[in-house]
Amino acid sequence: MTPTSKSSTPEEHEHDPFVRQALEQAAFCEPVPTAFCVGCILVVRLPDSEPIVLSKGFSRELPGNTHAEANALAKLEGLSSLQLQSLVSPWPWEAALVIEDLLPLVDVYTTLEPCSVRTSGLPACADALIRARIRRCIIGVREPDDFVKCEGAQKMKDAWYREQECLDAARRGHEI
Repeated sequence: MTPTSKSSTPEEHEHDPFVRQALEQAAFCEPVPTAFCVGCILVVRLPDSEPIVLSKGFSRELPGNTHAEANALAKLEGLSSLQLQSLVSPWPWEAALVIEDLLPLVDVYTTLEPCSVRTSGLPACADALIRARIRRCIIGVREPDDFVKCEGAQKMKDAWYREQECLDAARRGHEI
């Protein structure tokens, strides 16, 4: 599965329940003067099934000056296969359920553009979402330049564009 459109405007998703849940997560975040309060929801969309919330996160939720997207991914990766199976039941394919199979079916809802650089030196959230090969990232608002110039949305678009271009080249002449 190849990723689709990666960002959107708040107006397009103002009535989306997952954007609302991401905002609820952001409200849990302890405000600090040098960082934003961000919430994130990871939602899997399986064929012939309602969307399922797999994980939630907010900024500084886990130790180490962590960001919402990184926290939601870490919590998802920390689930046992039994916990994962109970969330995604019934699993519509014959193969055993593993997180790597789910991630290309996951939509990320985040209240603020995923970071492209961390002043703390920690890995950028945009890079983590690219590595995870998530399907789509719905961004509530672009990150203002208060602390750094963020290019997370563009970084994700560029990465997924190259992937699609390469896949299209590989499939040239094939009926799909």
